[in-house]
Amino acid sequence: MRFSDWEPIYEEILEEFGFSREEDEEAARLLQSLLLGREGDHSPEYLSSMIKGREILVCGNGPSLPQELKNVLESSMQSLALDEPEPDDLIVIAADGATTRLFSAGVLPDVIVTDLDGFLPDIIAANARGSVVVVHAHGDNMAVLREFVPQLRRVLGTTQAEPIEGIYNFGGFSDFRYFRSLGFQTLVFVSSRISVRASIVSSRISALLRAASMMTNLPGSLLAMASKFAATS
Repeated sequence: MRFSDWEPIYEEILEEFGFSREEDEEAARLLQSLLLGREGDHSPEYLSSMIKGREILVCGNGPSLPQELKNVLESSMQSLALDEPEPDDLIVIAADGATTRLFSAGVLPDVIVTDLDGFLPDIIAANARGSVVVVHAHGDNMAVLREFVPQLRRVLGTTQAEPIEGIYNFGGFSDFRYFRSLGFQTLVFVSSRISVRASIVSSRISALLRAASMMTNLPGSLLAMASKFAATS
């Protein structure tokens, strides 16, 4: 999405919650400087190639996640897909602290979306084993950006402020409205308060996801990231 479409909503959120746009922009520049010139980090196009046409499992950090994950992996995904997916077709996306619960269930997430307030040893360990990490910069997490981004590889940087070179804004804090034209076959949300299953084939998806947003605390950066990375032309 264009930043000009997101900016009026962003300004409303800043005013409502007392966040600082200047600090968000400073955090974006900091993340940019930490990633500048590094090898092995990723682009939106790379993540798009991972996600497009695949079965997507988005995991929130809820206490029921291990059991819900077990249920999904054993049965739900098979019934949701038009064609039964092969195991390699499933992409697991962890919302920050869900990484720890996935680890405890023996699952390595393919993608972790985080502003680095989850259990960082597990995020670092998952990244070392191959998880891509989408790191979201904002005014309140500059200290952890400085400390932990240098310890991560396979990183994509995001911001909720105006995007700058190498740091992307896909729209949203926690709003599902910017899902559109998703290229994955099936999307399943798993968290403590919601297990929403949606085959992305209907114009009703926007309303479904807005309803889902009232029941789940998945980070907006995760949702907007999935929207952008899975988009088709």
